Amino acid sequence: MKRSLAAGQELFHEGDPAGSAYLIESGTIAIVTHDEGREVLLSELGAGAILGEMAVIDAAPRTATARAVTDVELIEIDRGQIAERIDRSDPVVRSLLEGLLKRYRNAMSAMRGKVTESEDGFDNAGGMGKIRLESQLRDALASDGLDLRLQPLLEVPAGVIGGYEALVRWTHPERGPVSPAEFIALAEETSLIVPVGEYVLDKACQAIQGLHAGGTAPFVAINVSARQLAEEGLIDRIVVRTRDAGLPQSSVKVEITESLSLDYGMVAGVIAECHGHGIKVAMDDFGTGYSGMEHLHRLAFDTVKVDQAYARNMHASPRAMAILRNMVAMVHDLGADVVVEGIEEERQLDVLRELGVRYAQGYLIGKPQPLAEWLS
Repeated sequence: MKRSLAAGQELFHEGDPAGSAYLIESGTIAIVTHDEGREVLLSELGAGAILGEMAVIDAAPRTATARAVTDVELIEIDRGQIAERIDRSDPVVRSLLEGLLKRYRNAMSAMRGKVTESEDGFDNAGGMGKIRLESQLRDALASDGLDLRLQPLLEVPAGVIGGYEALVRWTHPERGPVSPAEFIALAEETSLIVPVGEYVLDKACQAIQGLHAGGTAPFVAINVSARQLAEEGLIDRIVVRTRDAGLPQSSVKVEITESLSLDYGMVAGVIAECHGHGIKVAMDDFGTGYSGMEHLHRLAFDTVKVDQAYARNMHASPRAMAILRNMVAMVHDLGADVVVEGIEEERQLDVLRELGVRYAQGYLIGKPQPLAEWLS
């Protein structure tokens, strides 16, 4: 909603309840307060500036008066519009915003010789907990406090283990096991996903050496997010690690785990670079809302991993079975291998044999275990 003010007219007065913020389209507004009966100019705001948002955000009275210096045109932004965006923001950002608001309120109160606290601020427990967990994850990385687990992939036609997926795990000293969904998501929001990825790569190469020394020659698939792919030299580092470990480059498979944010040109270049070194590339979680047809159409994946939801529902839902059959046929027509995740029953494995699926993964095949368990 638009509002117009004539020069000298007040938009809101110090102490008023706050219902809206405002975007200045044209003109100038002065923000003033009073100290011992004397008017103090805090700032003058022009076109493009937003005012009044702080009181709206923390549901506090106005701490200053806004008065038009010239004729002004404004766009009103109601509380709901602001609250919706804040609710969708990162908890850490909300916590930082709360800190800024408190400091602002304290500064204004100190200027008046009063101490006040806003009663309706944000709950910053989530944000502070996230910052704390991030710090602890950094410590875990620095002290080798993460673990690598390997989950096997059955090569269905041959009935042997053809490879493993490398999965990182974290046992917190106080909380115990932390869900990968929680700490990997946290790592991807920060720069930590890069050192976590390097940790997994180092440990995966060590695992491959152990597996090869044990008389088998499987590959190990490592998950790589879009953020990691954007880091310069990722594939070169994989090549150097495998070469230094005396391993064939084909012993590492790259699984691309992120989705909607993929830069197709960049990812296509990474895939071509991998192929130039004999490294295969898989697309993870095909059939979810993130990885779909556009990825298959535009990117030359060697392997497509079908999300576990289809395996788990194949016998309960004819529709799920029909979708699975058609997905497998389509991927085969593209010249790629298929991995079906979530295999927990022999009858599911029978269907994969019938469909000509190359790899099966799930608890029927094996749970994620430390390397020592697979060598024993």
